Amino acid sequence: MKIALINENSQAAKNAVILNSLKKVAESMGHEVFNYGMYTPEDENQLTYVQIGILAAVLLNSKAADYVITGCGTGEGAMLACNSFPGVICGHVQDPLDAYTFAQINDGNAIALPFAKGYGWGGDLNLEYIFEKLYAEEGGQGYPRERAVPEQRNKRILDEVKKVTYRELTEILKELDQELVKGALSGEKFKELFYANCKCEKIAAAVKEIVGE
Repeated sequence: MKIALINENSQAAKNAVILNSLKKVAESMGHEVFNYGMYTPEDENQLTYVQIGILAAVLLNSKAADYVITGCGTGEGAMLACNSFPGVICGHVQDPLDAYTFAQINDGNAIALPFAKGYGWGGDLNLEYIFEKLYAEEGGQGYPRERAVPEQRNKRILDEVKKVTYRELTEILKELDQELVKGALSGEKFKELFYANCKCEKIAAAVKEIVGE
């Protein structure tokens, strides 16, 4: 599985800590981690939580990433922005139990973490425990297990609802403020990571048009 890490501007200073915790867990399980930044608070390209949603949607819908790890100060803004787009089911995760139940019950493809609220001594360990529970088992198996059938049915219903209530991503990208979208797709390593992993030519073409290639 390809896991993308995205940090917004207020929490960019924690990128290295988050990356280390994520890689320690994910790579030991055979997953790949791709760091889309922000890398430091001084990065030229400053990502807002709204732009996190745009970037996450591009990565997930194009299959450049299978899962997105993101967040902001409280995690709420990043979660709301991600869920504004088709092809993204983002949970708000504060602790390992949240991570496990979200993975097993909701079977989403993104989580938003609170990187400022409640983040203190042992914050890096809490991140490790969250990632361990998030990827401990194959997602969507249900919790408790005797609830698996109705939970899986509800997930399929939600997927069908989202197909009706959301439009195609390329259409959305064209109608959003183009500077906003361009800023979301202009990170230092975005082109290097995205084009190497993107599996959707239509989204790749839309991205090239937006970023001016």
